[in-house]
Amino acid sequence: MRLKPIKNKKDYEIYLEWVEKQFDKKVKLNTADGEDLQIALLLIKQYEDKHYPVPVPDPIEAIKIKMNERGLKNKDLVGKVGTKGYVSALLNKRKPLTLELAKLFHRELGIPADVLLS
Repeated sequence: MRLKPIKNKKDYEIYLEWVEKQFDKKVKLNTADGEDLQIALLLIKQYEDKHYPVPVPDPIEAIKIKMNERGLKNKDLVGKVGTKGYVSALLNKRKPLTLELAKLFHRELGIPADVLLS
């Protein structure tokens, strides 16, 4: 396949089909075909980022999801974030998510900074 920028949906679908065939062939990444595959994946990502953007989640919803994944309750944040009432107000969007709290949630829950600062 001759690699070139993906300009439309037809090109995009051709690339997806080609990439799938390369995966089926189990192409090794350190070969010429493997390098073409890596470039094709970058072109696909670029096209998808432009035409199918993924919205950034709400920061508070991201915090709640991470808490749920880790089995944390509001009371588990009391010592780190503030009082029980403050934690509740924060998670119910009655108090703002400050930069210091964003840093804390990034560090403690592994939430990307761009999500917390959106």
